[in-house]
Amino acid sequence: LLALAPLFLMMRADLGVSFVDLGLLLSVFYLFSGVGQVVAGILVDRFGAHRLLLCGLALQGAATAAMGFAPRYEALLPLAALAGLGNSVYHPADLSILSHRVAPGRLGRAFAAHVIAGSIGFALSPILSGAIGAAHGWRASLAILGGVVLMIGAALFVFRDALSCETADDGTAADARPAPGFLTILAMPVVLMAFLYFVLTSIALSSFQSFSIVALQKGFGASVALATFAAALYQIGNSVGVALGGAVADRTDQHHVIAMGGLAAASAFGFLAAFAPVPVVVTVGLIGAVGLALGLTTPSRDVLVRAVAPKGATGKVFGVVYSGYDIGALGAPVLFGLALDHNLPHLVLAGGAIPLGLAVLTAFAVRRRPD
Repeated sequence: LLALAPLFLMMRADLGVSFVDLGLLLSVFYLFSGVGQVVAGILVDRFGAHRLLLCGLALQGAATAAMGFAPRYEALLPLAALAGLGNSVYHPADLSILSHRVAPGRLGRAFAAHVIAGSIGFALSPILSGAIGAAHGWRASLAILGGVVLMIGAALFVFRDALSCETADDGTAADARPAPGFLTILAMPVVLMAFLYFVLTSIALSSFQSFSIVALQKGFGASVALATFAAALYQIGNSVGVALGGAVADRTDQHHVIAMGGLAAASAFGFLAAFAPVPVVVTVGLIGAVGLALGLTTPSRDVLVRAVAPKGATGKVFGVVYSGYDIGALGAPVLFGLALDHNLPHLVLAGGAIPLGLAVLTAFAVRRRPD
């Protein structure tokens, strides 16, 4: 997901394209990931989460590696679409597996462990991608990182029994009710509010995870190393926050309060990073604080979503809700790329802070299980 961002400057010079063009690659990725995620949620409930997970890893890894061999910019667009389809299975599959194999009293910590593992990858990705790109070019970076994903998929295939989870509800139990259909899930107000929550927070993630690297270089006087470190620090802060948030989520039922407080704090830190007249190292620290505050909300967020999922429809709910993550990220790269092309890097960080403030309202709405 973050392999492209550190390579934007190299790709722009080599391919002769604008930041808007490069942002379009991410938009295509998230378009196909978002639409595919809804379909993946249905398939997870029908065919099993572990099968979808392995297929997604294979597709995304192969598409990312192939980007390194694309002869020109236009060839990158369909590959971004295929990578998005591969990415679409992760949230419905992963969270369905955890929901069915982990005791309810430990779900907060389980979700936290899952997110921390992802954050480790997010923290390493810009460093590895940028380092390989600087030494061997952006093509080698994408080819190598795509190959790593394929190797991870092969390893999980070998140990697939550990992931096996029949998530579908066959309705054979005497007291079982038929699992609600997709349209029923889509019409639930609490699911729609959770979807909007993800739309807004994904816009912020696009700002702080991907475009802050270039924004810090263009508008804040940061070196390449410091700007890349900011993205890594965001992930470190996020991981620490998730670890703390997982423990808290298992000890309270006020998950919406945790989510609202963390979002409000993250929004405040984001505005300070964008406009406070402070040295660039302080701005980098504030970006790390955004990650910490958002991390505190993440386990409570996932517990809230799990709580609204009817029996037999976990995959559908996670598919619909998490598709908001991709839909929000669909337009954000183009907007942030446009801001950079017009030399307005401060708006990149402010554009991440504003939706976090708006997301506080949606967290309040997703506060109880529907009847």
